[in-house]
Amino acid sequence: MTSVLYDVPGPKARLYSLIGSAVGILIILGILAIAVTTLAQQGIFDADRWEIFYGPMAPDVWSLIGQGILSTLAAAAVAAVIAFPLGIALCLLRISLIAWIRIPTQVVLEFLRGMPVVLMMLFILLVFATGQFQAVVVGLTLYNAAIFAEILRAGIQSLPKGQREAGLAIGLRSFQSRMSIEFPQAVRRMLPSLVAQLVVLLKDTSLGYIVGYEELLRKIQIMADFLGPNFLFPAFFVGAAIYILINLTVSRIAILIERRGSKKAAGGMAPMTIRTGLEGTGNDPVAQNVVPGAANPEKK
Repeated sequence: MTSVLYDVPGPKARLYSLIGSAVGILIILGILAIAVTTLAQQGIFDADRWEIFYGPMAPDVWSLIGQGILSTLAAAAVAAVIAFPLGIALCLLRISLIAWIRIPTQVVLEFLRGMPVVLMMLFILLVFATGQFQAVVVGLTLYNAAIFAEILRAGIQSLPKGQREAGLAIGLRSFQSRMSIEFPQAVRRMLPSLVAQLVVLLKDTSLGYIVGYEELLRKIQIMADFLGPNFLFPAFFVGAAIYILINLTVSRIAILIERRGSKKAAGGMAPMTIRTGLEGTGNDPVAQNVVPGAANPEKK
């Protein structure tokens, strides 16, 4: 199949691309080798620096990390559960046909999207005198609800106009058409962007460190301060690995959900039967595979 964006590369172009890829890989491997060699010379990979994860102190260290993981997941889960329905509501208000509803909502969304999350957390903590958990959750909820609203709005606007017109034509109200026809398609279409934003939400829980919330990053910092600077790199390396593992797990779960939803959507489509009113009479053009008005091939 010929690409419509650019011409199919010829033999020389493919050769140059292969050479460029090989050179790029060699450069990356060289940088990694230099980094590993430098760290090794500093004694980063000495066994005594990693003993905290498998030696006598391991139970206390892993217990502290486990508490940080639970705090991170708790804040992210609560914020996500609240932010997504709130994002749907903001999206509905944003695409309203009534100007005095649509315009103020647009202003609010632009404000929430432009405000740094950590400032919202600090504002909620200091002005409303809430706890650290509440400040983190509310800050994450407001920011990500605005992002979810814009993602869903983009998904709805990308749908053909016939989707909404068909819903209204069969007697659905505007809100019913939005929720029954347009939103399910928009969510499925924008699922990669929604999952990416969930990963961002999960990583943004680390900003709770600024307001004193003891999530994973703060627990690791406490552990590193207590153990000393020699254990700073191992502690943060394990923390980064945990963040990556959690984010990959979230992405994988979303992919599985998307695949299952696609299979259900494909399997739920029943074949359409055309009724002509001539069934059983012997003159049904559908049963005879004959198009009305066309010559009968058997009479040639």
